[in-house]
Amino acid sequence: MPPAITNVYKRPVLLHQGHMQWLFDNEGKRYLDLFGGIVTVSVGHCHPKVNAALKEQVDTMWHTTNLYRHPKLYEYIELLASKFPGDLNVVYLTNSGSEANELAVLLAKAYTGNLDMISLQTSYHGYTSSLMGLTATQSYRMAIPVPTGYHHAVHPDPFRGIFGGCRDSLSQVPGENVVSGDCPSAEKYVHQLNELLGNSVPAGRVGAFFAESIQGAGGVIQFPKGYLRQAQEAIKKCGGLYVADEVQTGFGRTGDHYWGFQTHGVKPDIVTMAKGIGNGFPLAAVVTTKEIAAAHSKAAYFNTFGGNPMASVVGKAVLEVIEEEGLQQNSKVVGDYFIQQLMQLQKQHPVIGDVRGQGLMLGVELVEPGTKKPLNLPQVVDIHENIKDQGVLIARGGRWNNVFRIKPPMCINKQDVDFSIAVMDEALKKYSKK
Repeated sequence: MPPAITNVYKRPVLLHQGHMQWLFDNEGKRYLDLFGGIVTVSVGHCHPKVNAALKEQVDTMWHTTNLYRHPKLYEYIELLASKFPGDLNVVYLTNSGSEANELAVLLAKAYTGNLDMISLQTSYHGYTSSLMGLTATQSYRMAIPVPTGYHHAVHPDPFRGIFGGCRDSLSQVPGENVVSGDCPSAEKYVHQLNELLGNSVPAGRVGAFFAESIQGAGGVIQFPKGYLRQAQEAIKKCGGLYVADEVQTGFGRTGDHYWGFQTHGVKPDIVTMAKGIGNGFPLAAVVTTKEIAAAHSKAAYFNTFGGNPMASVVGKAVLEVIEEEGLQQNSKVVGDYFIQQLMQLQKQHPVIGDVRGQGLMLGVELVEPGTKKPLNLPQVVDIHENIKDQGVLIARGGRWNNVFRIKPPMCINKQDVDFSIAVMDEALKKYSKK
C-alpha cells in the first residue's frame, strides 16, 4: 500500500463482512457504519436486490464498451434521466466522481469557449492533477503546478464565514435569525464573488461555477439560504455555466429532495454524481442538456468502462431500491430525528461548537469550549478512536479535521440513532474528564 494511504485509527479496523448498515471486522465485532464508505453505500451493504442484479449480469455478460450497445445501458439511462427536471436529459456514464468532474470541466469549456473555472474555498471536487486546481482544500493540494484559470470564491460559511448566515437546517448558528426568504448574508458573499469576477477573470469569460450542494469533505458546510441562486445569476452574466456536484448529496440523501440543488431552488446546466449512485460499485455520471453535449462532438469520445453491463444493472437496481424502500423519506425522517438528538447532545457538551446538515448528511464540529477555535487534533483523534471502540464508525473532515461527518447508509433507523448518540455521549464524557 502506498504511504499516502494512511489508517484513520490508531488501532486499525480490518473489515470482513457487511450487511445493510452494519460492518463486521475479522474478529466478528459489529460496527454501525455512519460513513457508508465515504458516502458511497447508499442503500446498504450487500443489499439483496442489488447483489442479485449483479450476480445475474455476471453470468450473462461482464463487459462491452460504449462503442457497442446493450439493453441494460438504455434501461438505466432512461431511469436515471427521469429523476432530473426539464432538459437535463443527456447522460454520460463514467467510473468516479473525479472523472465526472473532469468531464464537466471539458463540457463547460467546449460549450462556452471560456477557460476560467470558479469553485468555493474548502471545496473538494477530485484528486486528479488538474482537479487540484478546482479543489480548494489545502490538505488535498500537492505542491505541483496546476492548469491556469482556476479561481476560488470566498467561502459562504454561516458558522465561520465573515458574514455569518442562516441555513436551511433544523440547527442554526447561535445568534442568527431564521428568515423565510434569502439570508441577508447571501448577498454579501455573492458581492465577494462578483469582486472575483470583476477582477480576476477576463470580462464576461467564465466557463463554469462548480459547487457542492452541501460541502462534504470540507466539513458538511451548508451555504446561506439564497446564495447558490444568486451566485448562479452572477455567473450567467459572465457567460458561465453552473455545475452542481452531487457526488455526496444526491439520490435522496438530503431528505426533502432527490437532488441537493433542488433545496436551493436552482436548476444546474451540468450535474455530476458518483459514490451513492452504485452503492459501492465503480460508477459515476454526468447529466447535461442536448445543447451542451452537442459541443462535445467536435472530437471523438469514448469511455472503456463507463456504462458497462455490470455497472448499468447495479445503478438501475440502486434507483429502484431507493424508490421501493422509501429511502429518501427515511433520510428525511431519521435525519431530522438525528439532528435533533445531536442538538440535545450539543447542550450537554460545550465541545460541540456546531451541528448542521440536512437528512442523512450531518456534521458535528468540535471546538475549544466557549470559542470557535477548532479542537486540537490529538483530542479529536482520541474521541474518534473511542467512538470506534464502542462500535460506531464515523468520519472526520473539515479544514482542521475537527468535524465528525455523519453520512450513513440511508436505511438506518431511529434505534441506530439512539445507539450512536449514546456512544458519542460516552466518548465526549470521557474527553471532558481529562
